[in-house]
Amino acid sequence: MIRITGIRGCAKASFRKSLQVPLLRKFSTTNTKFTEASTTHFGSKTVLKEDKEKLVGNVFSSVASKYDVMNDVMSLGIHRLWKDHFINKLDAGKRPNSTEPLHFIDVAGGSGDIAFGLLDHAEKQFHDVESTMDIVDINPDMLKEGEKRALEQGKYYNDPRVRFLVQNGEKLDAIESNTKDIYTVSFGIRNFTNIQAGLNTAYRVLKPGGIFYCLEFSKIENPLIDFTYQQWSKVLPVMGSIVANDYDSYKYLVESIQRFPNQETFKSMIEQAGFKSCGYESLTFGVCAIHWGVKV
Repeated sequence: MIRITGIRGCAKASFRKSLQVPLLRKFSTTNTKFTEASTTHFGSKTVLKEDKEKLVGNVFSSVASKYDVMNDVMSLGIHRLWKDHFINKLDAGKRPNSTEPLHFIDVAGGSGDIAFGLLDHAEKQFHDVESTMDIVDINPDMLKEGEKRALEQGKYYNDPRVRFLVQNGEKLDAIESNTKDIYTVSFGIRNFTNIQAGLNTAYRVLKPGGIFYCLEFSKIENPLIDFTYQQWSKVLPVMGSIVANDYDSYKYLVESIQRFPNQETFKSMIEQAGFKSCGYESLTFGVCAIHWGVKV
């Protein structure tokens, strides 16, 4: 069992200390009837659960080559600051007196920006060039973008420490239980068909003492700011059409944000998966939030 002390633990001890700081209806077709148990939401639409994975896959295949542009449009570029804060707050890496590297998994991380940022931080802050990273995504097109990014920046491409894996985040069937120290997911978990199943799987793959760490769009509490943000959201699909020639994908992404649970509800779901010391930090008035939990 990993204790929250020592080398691997130093990263976690520092992080855990920081945790104490203010952190259907039925419908029918001509031949078949479907109930709530077999359906889920895809943006504002109700679809069969078995179809959502393909529909979400189509969205991200469509935006894969312009993923950074998409994030810039949806957040006015602020997502870069959010991601930097996300990485710095976690402050993970093998400490100099450690005998074992950390084992990261970045889920729905095909573009590689968070995964590479975490490894860069570990190297810069702790001279850690040993920790490993599994970058997993259900969409092969997104993973190709991550590999392309690694090749272009001349780092982490064909690196034995880094694996790109096509995986369903709700199952992660290629990842053994109790093998990861840090599980991250950034702007991805809201696209899961079954979010709770994804959280349960995160708990499974983490070692005792391991950290679940999530960055996701959330809910604004201030009514005036929320009204302004909702008006901006209505414009986003049009912006997507202009910038990326893709109205429908941006419409889905906006609707998926609106359907995602608020901070307290999502915290409860993380706790339901078995995590302890759960908390969150709202960013930019609650437009997005960092969530965490520790497996004990």
